[in-house]
Amino acid sequence: MITGFLGSGKTTLLNHILSHRQNLKVAVIVNEFGDIHIDSQLLVSIDENMVQLGNGCICCTINQSLVNTVYELVNHDDVVDYIVIETTGVANPLPIMLSFISTELRDITYIDSILTVLDAESFTPSHYDSEAALNQLIYGDIILLNKTDLVTRDRIDELKTYIRSIKRGARVIQTQQGQVPLPLILDVGFNDLSTYPTDDLTEYHTHPEYHSHHLENDGFIATSFDCDRPLDLSKFQTFLDHLSPNIYRAKGILWFQGSQLRYVFQLSGKRCDFKSAQAQLPDCNQLVFIGRNLDAIKIKQQLTDCIAI
Repeated sequence: MITGFLGSGKTTLLNHILSHRQNLKVAVIVNEFGDIHIDSQLLVSIDENMVQLGNGCICCTINQSLVNTVYELVNHDDVVDYIVIETTGVANPLPIMLSFISTELRDITYIDSILTVLDAESFTPSHYDSEAALNQLIYGDIILLNKTDLVTRDRIDELKTYIRSIKRGARVIQTQQGQVPLPLILDVGFNDLSTYPTDDLTEYHTHPEYHSHHLENDGFIATSFDCDRPLDLSKFQTFLDHLSPNIYRAKGILWFQGSQLRYVFQLSGKRCDFKSAQAQLPDCNQLVFIGRNLDAIKIKQQLTDCIAI
C-alpha cells in the first residue's frame, strides 16, 4: 500500500515501481479524491490490471468495493504477483489494512508493507492539523523521505528525528523523485500488527464509525473543473497568483490556446510545476483542487474566466 499526504509523491513512486517491475505482473488500484480521475491518466502503461476507485476516500467510503476489487484481481485468469494500492492523500491506512486482515481477503492475500511517502520540503509536525497525515506516519512500515534534493542536510536529520519520535524504530529511506531500489520496498514482509498501537486496533473494531468521519473532522473537500476549450495562459497564471491559501493540493491536465501540447499541472503547497505530457491526451482541461473551506463556485467561475476567447 502506498500512502502519504497530499502532494508527497505517491503517483511518482508508483510510476517508478511500474517502470522497473521487469517481469513482475503488477495490478494497481488507484483511489482518487474527487470526481475526475487525474492520477490514473499520469501512470505509465500497465495494461488492463488497473482499477479506479474514485470520488471518495478509500478508508471511509468504499471499503467493500476495495474488498470486491481485490478478490476479483486475485481470482483473475491472468494471475498477478503484486497488488499495489495508491490511496488518496487524505486516507487513513488503518481501516484499509484491517479490510485485508478482518475479511475473507486474509486467506488469499497478505500485506507486504505500507509505504508512507513524506514530503521533506513541506512536511511539518502539525502537517495541517490532519489526523490522516499523522496516521499515515504511525502505520507506515517504511517511510520514504521524498524530495530530499530540495532541503538541507540539517532538515533531513530534523525530520528523521521527528519521525522516530512518532514511530520508534521506523525504517526511513531517503528518495528523490520517488526513486528507490525495488528490493527495498517489494517482498519485504515488514507489515507487523504488533508494532501498531493496540488501542487504535481495538477502537476501530469497536467504533468503526469514528474513522469513517475523518474527512469531516479534517475538513478536506475536493472541487473539480473540466472544459473542452483551451485556456488563456496569461489568465491562468493570474488565477494561480491569487490562489486561496486553503488549497493544499491541485493537479490536472491543461490545454492552452495556441499550443498543440497538453501539460501536466501539479501544485503542492507553494510549489507549482508544469510539464508537457508524454501520453496522448484529449483536447480538454481537467483540474482537481483539494483543501479546506474551499469556495467551489468561486474557483469554477475564476477558471471559467480563464477560457480563451
